[in-house]
Amino acid sequence: MSETVRRILAVDDDPDLLRLLTIRLKSAGYDVTAVESAEKALAQLSVARPHLVVTDLRMSGMDGTALFDAIHNTHSTLPVIILTAHGTIPDAVAATKRGVFGYLTKPFDAQELLAEVERALAVGVAAGADAMVGGDEWRSAIITRNPAMENVLAKARLVAANDASVLIYGESGTGKELLAQAIHNASARRNRAFVAINCGAMPEQLLESELFGHVKGAFTGAVRDNKGLFQTADKGTLFLDEIGDMPLPLQVKLLRVLQEKQVRPVGAIQSIEVDVRVISATHRDIETEMTGGRFREDLYYRLNVVALKLPPLTERREDIPLLANYFLAALAKKYNKTINSIAPEALELLVSATWPGNVRQLYNVIEQSAALCNTPLIPVTLVQQAIQHQQTEFASFEQARKQFERDYLTRLLKITAGNVSQAAKLAQRNRTEFYKLLQRHELDPALFKAPKP
Repeated sequence: MSETVRRILAVDDDPDLLRLLTIRLKSAGYDVTAVESAEKALAQLSVARPHLVVTDLRMSGMDGTALFDAIHNTHSTLPVIILTAHGTIPDAVAATKRGVFGYLTKPFDAQELLAEVERALAVGVAAGADAMVGGDEWRSAIITRNPAMENVLAKARLVAANDASVLIYGESGTGKELLAQAIHNASARRNRAFVAINCGAMPEQLLESELFGHVKGAFTGAVRDNKGLFQTADKGTLFLDEIGDMPLPLQVKLLRVLQEKQVRPVGAIQSIEVDVRVISATHRDIETEMTGGRFREDLYYRLNVVALKLPPLTERREDIPLLANYFLAALAKKYNKTINSIAPEALELLVSATWPGNVRQLYNVIEQSAALCNTPLIPVTLVQQAIQHQQTEFASFEQARKQFERDYLTRLLKITAGNVSQAAKLAQRNRTEFYKLLQRHELDPALFKAPKP
């Protein structure tokens, strides 16, 4: 392991046994945090993430099995070793079938304990990925001390060891592409290409050509052969952002490529073999999209071998000062300014803001503040102005859609001087449906009629 000290959380309600366990582990060079109850262990987990938990099985209050269940729900990759008396060995064996790494009987042999601990660390999250990539370089672009984010990163590190398809869920601006890049960096493909494309940012024909390539003359404007992103990412990783926005006909072609591991450029006769690890991402509820017939179920199961969900920034507020200062250091260098810090009142404002645009919006706020700042300290007034400016840009989807509908209907009524039949025809909607739209936005067609002479 690249880390010099490995952290172990020891849990036992017997103070003498807890003291003995702590001494044994510390003498072997481990950093040990000792707590006397499962409840305190869970509280400790919310502060700092250990590499391993060693807990007694039978304790007053929450027992070792219940502690494991609670850990597994939020830190599913964290290994747990259970200590048990001879009479409770069947319980411990049952626990290992549920995912507990292993168990030791008390009184435990010191060498046996250390061997089991080392084995757990060797195959656990703490050690497994460090063997692939030195230190934390693979995730250096992701700044966090949030337990939920650390849990996502731990899972990402595990899945990086194989070629399983990953589907990343998360709101816009939470860092889905950064996580995909981190998985690539921690994988055996890290020395090959990482290629990203937003599936919702271009029309169907162009997206097909970008993904699968085309041959010269395949369509108007195809003046030369184009390899396409699957071929560009051969032996590497292809990141399909906003996969939920991909048109259905392309979903069929993508599924065929994933099944056959071959791609046929537009206009080509022969298929070309490709070896690509696919990571996709979406802000949509894909199951809802499948129910509505907008996303293929077979493709979903191909892409969703492992699902990772990034928390919104409002669920990781402890990261906001960390991110803000990290962005400030980079932006001060970018703008060649001597800006050392952010005013405490400004940090308080950042921590309490709503952040509908998540980390991307936070970066924009810091960038705007840094660009306008002419002192070594960013004042609260600049941050306040930047947040207010960003709030107008990051309206929710529903708010933006309602505003668009109202503006659109208003323009139609102005063009037709309040004639509902003509307006409905221009909108390609029937008259009844158009009236319902007008009622939803409380628009009265009579107000748009030309005054009688």
